[in-house]
Amino acid sequence: MWSILNGTMVNAVTVTLGSLAGVLIGPRLPERYRLIVLQSLGLVTITLGVDSAVLGFARTVERFGPAMADGRTYGARLAMVMIACLLIGAIIGTALKLDERIESIGKWIHRRFSRGEGHTFAEGFLTASVIFCVGPLTLLGCLNNGAHGDPSLLYVKALLDGFCSLALAAALGWGVLASVATVLVFQGGLSILAYAVAEPLDEVSISLMTVVGGVILLGTALMILDIKRIPVANLLPGIFLPPLAVWGCEQVWPGLLLPMTGLGP
Repeated sequence: MWSILNGTMVNAVTVTLGSLAGVLIGPRLPERYRLIVLQSLGLVTITLGVDSAVLGFARTVERFGPAMADGRTYGARLAMVMIACLLIGAIIGTALKLDERIESIGKWIHRRFSRGEGHTFAEGFLTASVIFCVGPLTLLGCLNNGAHGDPSLLYVKALLDGFCSLALAAALGWGVLASVATVLVFQGGLSILAYAVAEPLDEVSISLMTVVGGVILLGTALMILDIKRIPVANLLPGIFLPPLAVWGCEQVWPGLLLPMTGLGP
């Protein structure tokens, strides 16, 4: 089991250490420094979101489009699937009230174990959870760790998340530390799932999951920068829909999204 979860466990340790250091440093920082740290993280999150959503989508079209019978419309087909996954995921998340439930859990934990403004705790928990668990390194790292026993990508992610958690905790406090539970459950679950599934996901599905995750990262950036409060947790189900959407499209119209050779669903 260690060979499947070692990347996730190391990631959880770095987030824990970074969060604790940030919580200790945060109160000693004047408000203007904490504000600029938070704004800088917002800009970095925009960069990550653009890389995953915009550039990731373009790379997918460029890589797989020429292999299709009519590559000229491949980008449009992928875009429709991506939009459908995001919208359906948002409807599912809204119906389940994911954002409200996560914020309520964050506030309850804060009231139970700490003092002060519960909303800040919940915001730190949700923001850190999305940043740490959405992105290409998370998906590819968990697939490699679970299916092949290779934790290298998650080790790189762990180092990045350690520094990110320090900055987030300095600005948002103890809620960032609580996101360790999300890292363990989400990444650990993905790694175990990758180990259990005999045939790995096709690369188009993985790419679309990353693209949807990038859009959610952009929504998180708007929240960090205090531009627009978007219930990003309600969008999270959309990340898991691309494999189902790609499989369904291929059953109805083989070759619509997957090249007929080299990328079996």
